[in-house]
Amino acid sequence: MTDKTPRLLVFCSLYPSQVRANAGLFIRERMSRVAEHSPLVVVSPVPWFPLQGLVRLFKPGYRPQPASYEQQNGIDVYFPRFLAIPGLFRTLDGFLMAVGALPLLFRLKKDFAYNLIDAHFAYPDGYAATWLGCWFRVPVTITLRGTEVPLSKIPGRRERLLKALQRAARIFSVSESLKRHVVELGADSEKIAVIGNGVDTTKFFAIDKSEARRRLQLAEDAQVLISVGGLVDRKGFHRVIEILPGLLEKHPKLVYLIVGGASPEGNNRAKLEQLVESLGLRQQVRFLGAMASEDLHVPLSAADVFVLATANEGWANVFLEAMACGLPVVTTDVGGNREVVSNSTLGTIVPFGDSDALSRATDDALNRNWKRQTIMAYAADNAWDKRVALLLAEFNKLVNR
Repeated sequence: MTDKTPRLLVFCSLYPSQVRANAGLFIRERMSRVAEHSPLVVVSPVPWFPLQGLVRLFKPGYRPQPASYEQQNGIDVYFPRFLAIPGLFRTLDGFLMAVGALPLLFRLKKDFAYNLIDAHFAYPDGYAATWLGCWFRVPVTITLRGTEVPLSKIPGRRERLLKALQRAARIFSVSESLKRHVVELGADSEKIAVIGNGVDTTKFFAIDKSEARRRLQLAEDAQVLISVGGLVDRKGFHRVIEILPGLLEKHPKLVYLIVGGASPEGNNRAKLEQLVESLGLRQQVRFLGAMASEDLHVPLSAADVFVLATANEGWANVFLEAMACGLPVVTTDVGGNREVVSNSTLGTIVPFGDSDALSRATDDALNRNWKRQTIMAYAADNAWDKRVALLLAEFNKLVNR
């Protein structure tokens, strides 16, 4: 029998679009590389309900609606709508997502002939994908990315999350800690392969620090901290801001760069700006806004230390991106962070919620003489090519078994 080529239908509600350019970039990074070896299309369901235009009168950025189709880097990306009423019937999101995508998948089965559905996040996306896999009789893979930790605390969603993992033909976890979490919930350990995210060293690389600082109008002798991520409480920008007054006593030329903007989880920039104002840090904290990934190497190259006091992560790509630019990382002991910042030559892990430990580790990182070439070599060893080779092998097994 002739081997079949995997023809993937990538199913993920968090995928970049013209109205949410920075959503799910880590997923597009991975799948665009898979697309170099296997044909694929992307289906990214968008929540909708009839009165959401009224909500935008009060919340202008609420649920931005992309066009139904975009082509991104030669990949067809579809954005079907599904019914999702805010605050109501959330346990139905997965099933309604599947129903909303059903007409499109009928058409794509005929026009594209996909033989594998590759879903990202166990709920609602993975749960929806496993319904579709049953209906169209194709295997489904699910990648766990970290949202499974908070969602598993909600009984109805935990039940559906586990149902999705039970139905899936193969599960990929971006970290060992996330695999352990779902196995403790009842998932089958033998079905789960740990394949972390990677880094694109053609986008993330160090440039001359003086030049980078000149572009950002930073003083040559400043000591610079940087955080990158969506402006939401989970990412912990406020925790870093709160330790700055103490750090400034030891590092009077300290500057903190915050790179990020609104995300599907929200936008707390106004709250962060208010905190900066209340602590008298207007001269020390700079909000650079959301930046394209192609431009991030400039502020990263201008910095001395990357810090992220995050509450939850699966596998934070941003750590590898910072390391590719030569930065040590100070972060919290949550999710897969310890697996990325895997030894003391790369940075420091501190207990979550311990502001004193965060302050001490950041102070030490600013004072320490880091071997930045070692840090960059570690990032290069975690390039996307190695991850994609593992994924392709798994996809081939599934469609040819």
